Amino acid sequence: MDSLRAFFNELFVIPSVPQSIIVISLVSLVGLLLARIRIARISLGVTFVFFVGILLSYWGITLEARTLDFGMNFGLILFIYALGLQVGPAFFPSLKKGGIQDNIDSLLLVVVNIALVVGLFYVSELPMSEWVGILSGATTNTPALAAAQSSLPSVGPDGQSVLAEMALACAITYPFGVVGVILALYVLAPLAKKRAKSQSDEEEHAAFFSEYEVKNMGVVGKTISEISRVAESSFVISRIWRDGKALSPDSSTQLLEGDRLLVVSDEREVPKLELFFGKKVEKDWNRSDIDWDSVDQSLVSRRLVLTRKEYNGVRLSALHLRNDYGVNVTRIDRAGIELLTSPDLHLQLGDRMTVVGTKEATDAVAAKIGNEIKDLDTPNLLGLFIGLFISVFVGMIPFYIPGVSMPIRLGLAGGGIIIGILMGAFGPRMHVTTYITNSASLLIRQLGLILYLGCLGLSSGAGFFDILLSTRGLVWLGYGALLTVFPILLIGWYMLRRKRGDYATMCGVMCGSMANPMALEVVGDRLSGSKHTVAYATVYPLGMFVRIILTQLLILLFV
Repeated sequence: MDSLRAFFNELFVIPSVPQSIIVISLVSLVGLLLARIRIARISLGVTFVFFVGILLSYWGITLEARTLDFGMNFGLILFIYALGLQVGPAFFPSLKKGGIQDNIDSLLLVVVNIALVVGLFYVSELPMSEWVGILSGATTNTPALAAAQSSLPSVGPDGQSVLAEMALACAITYPFGVVGVILALYVLAPLAKKRAKSQSDEEEHAAFFSEYEVKNMGVVGKTISEISRVAESSFVISRIWRDGKALSPDSSTQLLEGDRLLVVSDEREVPKLELFFGKKVEKDWNRSDIDWDSVDQSLVSRRLVLTRKEYNGVRLSALHLRNDYGVNVTRIDRAGIELLTSPDLHLQLGDRMTVVGTKEATDAVAAKIGNEIKDLDTPNLLGLFIGLFISVFVGMIPFYIPGVSMPIRLGLAGGGIIIGILMGAFGPRMHVTTYITNSASLLIRQLGLILYLGCLGLSSGAGFFDILLSTRGLVWLGYGALLTVFPILLIGWYMLRRKRGDYATMCGVMCGSMANPMALEVVGDRLSGSKHTVAYATVYPLGMFVRIILTQLLILLFV
């Protein structure tokens, strides 16, 4: 019996490399099993890993301090950088689709959160370190907690005890941070006007199809190249119906009176294009049941994937697809965002291009750009580690603010999200291959998040239940509920009034600003379309960055 006890102590209690691997694996295993539990369709997801770590730590099973610190930080940078890399390609294009206003709304929510914390700090007896922990849990923003914790060692000798208190405050307020967002969004649902209409993707398309009949004599006889130079709108003529036949036009094709044009544009440009061409034909080309291949037997519509690395970062016009092959690129899908094609659009590895032309021409284009999915399965580890190196380097650069004695840093979370977005958006222009398959990206993000949450829980468990059942813990819980619910009700109501009941976008902005993908998943079950997910991806990076900076400022100014 003694030998068995000694064996288990060696495996689970005595710090060592095997003990670290076993404990982290056990925490992750049990947490992921519990993540499958749903109550009223609500689950805390991988956050259960955090609470399993707390439970084991409370029972005396933990890791050596330096191992925990490495695990938390390495997991954090993996998760944040991979997230930035994923949303980077679609981040800047999404700003052109109302994303700037969505980010302003997201920042209003952050400002209300911070203002509440500062105001309550002055009227309560809680130190700011605890308030930052409460705020991090109430907004389900553990990266902001990590950034704030990284500022503590330079502000006092009691850093370790304060770190533990911050983590405990976050752990106690975190569960309601998830549930509270869902409840607040459900409360706002009846206030949304014409909610069903606002949830439809048909209200706002990046690529909108419409048909026009050429009646304007100002464009009759002109080539597509000539009219494109004088038009105020950006558009692509996908097909021309003339004399009962469908044509795949190129830049030298002349428009004739009576031609029927199938045009791809932004939906907001339709009134201008109707004046430009002459007459809009009332036919809905955006229905999901339209079979593009049956419109004309001589033309086919294919979706091709850019897999040739030599075209990574080049402009669409550099491929000469229309002039050399007679095909039109009508749409480009990048990270779930449909982009309106233009000659100056920089292509990225993994772009999905919808091309229209003859079968022979589309086959030639497929051979030119690659269209070999298996080529994307090979992971580009060089680009990944280049990004991680730059992220940590940038995150550690000190910034000095007048009136603040200590420098402020972006930290691993801030550096990771910024460099991840920039590498995802502009890496291809520098011919750096940053493409990662969706499955590989999800694996890296989940692995990093689980490693971070598990180590954070293992470092926070001592005294957790004692505080949870005490008056202090109940006070934390009450303040956390206030920080979760009140800002969402206030800013959500404001958004619904200004956007005339656009409930889907409001949900995405609120969940993105609160860094709460669990709430987005639950509320998203009641929504159709993808507006809420696009809004979430649009506001998440900036919201995360601002929260990381502001939580550090709260520590440096008030601790």
